[in-house]
Amino acid sequence: MNYTHQGKSFTISRYPTTENKSLQAWSAADEHILNYLEDEKISCENTIIYNDRFGFLSTVLASSKPTAIIDFKSQEKAFELNFQANDLVQNLPTNNTIGELKDNYELALIKIPKSLDLFRLQLAQLHDSISVNGQIICGFMTKYFSKQYIAIASEFFEDCTQSRAWKKSRILILKGKKKVEKNRLINEIPFSDTKIFKQHFGVFSAKNIDHASQFFIENMDVRLDHNKIMDLGSGNGVLAYAVQLEKPNSEIHLLDDSLLAIESSKMNIEGENIHFHYKDSLADFENQSFDLIISNPPFHFEHETNIEVALDLFKEVKRCLKKGGSFQMVTSNHLNSKTHLYKLFHKVNIVAEDKKFVVYNCI
Repeated sequence: MNYTHQGKSFTISRYPTTENKSLQAWSAADEHILNYLEDEKISCENTIIYNDRFGFLSTVLASSKPTAIIDFKSQEKAFELNFQANDLVQNLPTNNTIGELKDNYELALIKIPKSLDLFRLQLAQLHDSISVNGQIICGFMTKYFSKQYIAIASEFFEDCTQSRAWKKSRILILKGKKKVEKNRLINEIPFSDTKIFKQHFGVFSAKNIDHASQFFIENMDVRLDHNKIMDLGSGNGVLAYAVQLEKPNSEIHLLDDSLLAIESSKMNIEGENIHFHYKDSLADFENQSFDLIISNPPFHFEHETNIEVALDLFKEVKRCLKKGGSFQMVTSNHLNSKTHLYKLFHKVNIVAEDKKFVVYNCI
């Protein structure tokens, strides 16, 4: 899709791509941020940008060379795609939410994420790096507003001003750094009497092991001939850890699109046969190379419910499984995944089912 800013036209696409034409690579909240910068004549030199999922803001403001925070491998690919489409050299400085930032940014732009924990983590990181007179502009769609936006922002900044609505979006303008104690923002989640899982703020299921994963662990079938195993969309590593308990000598690979998830899983599972992959696809793995692939796959893209990414992964799963290999997954009942799985796999069995979730074993 095309977007015009200050007389210049930009072509911006989503990655991963989607067949849903109602989904685009930016929202009114992104436009609201740009309009505010223009109306207030705010310089974008020395700027840092968060949660720019498809690189929209970074592409439009590329001439100012903002620092882009990139926390997903697919986000990195979206930046490459959109910079190439607009004949831009991708030489922006980049970092991530748990990296060390330089000091004294004058301006920060944030699309407020769905995870309030992640919002807190990002503001904590920014608090240490924004200049005394710097400001933070946070965009969001009004329908997703939470009073916690203000409460969290007020932990770090004195002045939290909310704009009027424009095209069902608003912005928060944050100024005036408070004095705050530095805390390492890590969630700790009980798994058993002897095991505590640790994960960075913003990683899925922050307060407990989610019910779907618990249900899956109870019904997972790890066999003697399952020697090479992948946890696809591995999150904090809880499924891979459960597999390791069952087959401690197996070769286990954890793959996730989220850098925060992969770095979290490294705190929870270890061993000579454990391998971590910060990737958004299985493209680098050989055909028929795994005995077992397990997954609690992602069906949400921030506030969107989107099964297209998972369906593309299922096709790759089929390619990477050995003949007779097993793909076991847990998913929500209402998604009717069985219809899609039958198109790919020779045999699809329902292993267990409750009111919310279903566990499949696909051969």
